[in-house]
Order: sequence, then C-alpha cells, then structure tokens
Amino acid sequence: MAKTLVTYYSAQGHTKRIAEIIAKTLNADLFEIQLKEPYTKEDLDWTNPTSRCNQKWEGKAEKDDELKNKEVPNWADYDRVLIGYPIWYSVAAFPVVSFVKSQDFSEKTVVPFCVSHSSDLGDSDLKLKDVASGGEWQSGQRFFQDAKENEITKWAEGLK
Repeated sequence: MAKTLVTYYSAQGHTKRIAEIIAKTLNADLFEIQLKEPYTKEDLDWTNPTSRCNQKWEGKAEKDDELKNKEVPNWADYDRVLIGYPIWYSVAAFPVVSFVKSQDFSEKTVVPFCVSHSSDLGDSDLKLKDVASGGEWQSGQRFFQDAKENEITKWAEGLK
C-alpha cells in the first residue's frame, strides 16, 4: 500500500495549517522542516534591506539554511511526498530548498504546494525539481494563505 508524507516549512503558520488539512485528508504522516536558527519576524522583513532574507536573496549571505531535522523518520517507506512552502522572492522559501537538496527522492512521487498572500506558483516547483535528487515531480499547486478548508480538501482528494 502506498504511503504518503506531507512535509512543510512554515515561517508564519499559514503553510502549517494547509499542510495539516492535506495530511488529514490523505491520512498521511506529517513532517515539519525546522531550522537550527529559526527565522524571526525581523529576519522576514522584506522591507528592511539588512534583514536575513534580503541578505540571502541578494547573495550577501549563504542561501542554504542549516536544518535542525533533515533526517525524516522512515523516509524509505514513503512512495509519495508532498512538499509545502511559502513563496519568498517568487521561489520556494530557502529552508525548503535546503531540505530538497538533502533528500533522495528516487522512486518517489513528489507533489509541491505553495502558500502565498499575493505571489503565484511561478516556476517555484520546477526550481525545486532542478535541485532535487530524482523523483517523479508533479505540477505544483498554489493556495492563498487564507484558503478555505473545503478548497484544500477538494484538491487533496483529487490526489487519491
């Protein structure tokens, strides 16, 4: 029987809420991507040119984030992995890129989903696929950060 994992990074709780709804709908396991040095509200302030995110985006700081938990329990048991992330600078949040680089997606179906207030999916899903090690990557899905539960559930049910 196929086993599904919903993994996500959520800096402000929006992606977490959506990931939890998807995991419940799919009866999937849930794994939160965590950082050794979590982002603060100030780190995420895109209006401040010296914020951590802006420094990373502008190439003045290393974009890869050190993960607290890149080892996913029972990783080999999962056939399908959904990856949830907020959109930062029109791409997947830096911690998610670090996570994707650290995993072997061979023999897994990967379904990205992003959460944003105003940005669309863009090619964030394709850029993740480009840094990934293997896997059958499907097209991503974008949700508004305040997406209704029935909208999320309907999309997830379509994956069954």
